[in-house]
Amino acid sequence: MFVVNVEGAIHRNGKWLLILRSEKEEYAGGTLSLVGGKCELEGYSSDILERTLIREIFEEVGCEVTGLKYVNSSSFVTDSGMNVIDIVFLCHHKSGEPFSKSSEEVDDIIWMTTSEIQGNTELPGYLKNNIKQAEKILLDNSNDKY
Repeated sequence: MFVVNVEGAIHRNGKWLLILRSEKEEYAGGTLSLVGGKCELEGYSSDILERTLIREIFEEVGCEVTGLKYVNSSSFVTDSGMNVIDIVFLCHHKSGEPFSKSSEEVDDIIWMTTSEIQGNTELPGYLKNNIKQAEKILLDNSNDKY
């Protein structure tokens, strides 16, 4: 059994939106990451990944996104042994200035350029890879507004 997690790579004005995860978080507390969260049980539904991501971004940082484009998927096992499937989407920032709306989940908001992310030795490789792949999609779709 897997937990399904979705994350949003939000790009605006040449920078990516990262959150400093709350120390209270069970997984990766106190680290930088993309915004996102777990899918909830819904029974039969459609667009659950997209709807979950839109909801999680609004709940955690108070902004709206649109134009989700698939970036990649991966799996990992948490320290507590939970198997997770993680899906990343490139998102267009639609409205609202991001802030630490959910203090239980987010300690801070940080905007970083791709080169700042790639050059930061303290950031995990999976985050750097997600940004690298999201930027490739961003550049391939440079006529779109992201």
